[in-house]
Amino acid sequence: MTLENRTESGATEPDATAPTAGGDSPATGGRNLRRIAGIVISVLVGAFLAFDVVGKLTRPQAVVDGTAELGFPGYQAVVMGVVLLTCLVVYAIPRTAVLGALGITAYLGGAVTANMRIEAPLFSSILFAVYLGVLMWIGLVLRRPELLKVAGLSR
Repeated sequence: MTLENRTESGATEPDATAPTAGGDSPATGGRNLRRIAGIVISVLVGAFLAFDVVGKLTRPQAVVDGTAELGFPGYQAVVMGVVLLTCLVVYAIPRTAVLGALGITAYLGGAVTANMRIEAPLFSSILFAVYLGVLMWIGLVLRRPELLKVAGLSR
């Protein structure tokens, strides 16, 4: 018995997830490793951002000084913390992760702009938010490869 999938045109093709003679599914091994890597990357990015949220909401002196150095009033650290927390919660929910990633990307864009305004070092300060954002999207794409199709990067 052969497992087949029907395409939109009505043609049949072999089921890529059907067990082979050895009993293993050829599609699950690589997909599971990529998915696990994506989850690990997403958790690491989320943990870093959660640490940032805690700092902004608790406002230790280093955060107050850093916020002032960037040219923001001290009370705006709490506002930034609430915005990032909201985006992070939305990102942590699998069903809304893409929406959360978009919000975090916008937040990180603001961090890039704030650091550019004070002429911070390029590779260690300004681009750090870019590195974090790229890593976040890599983790998300590894978890949800269909995002490549939406972006037009895969067929």
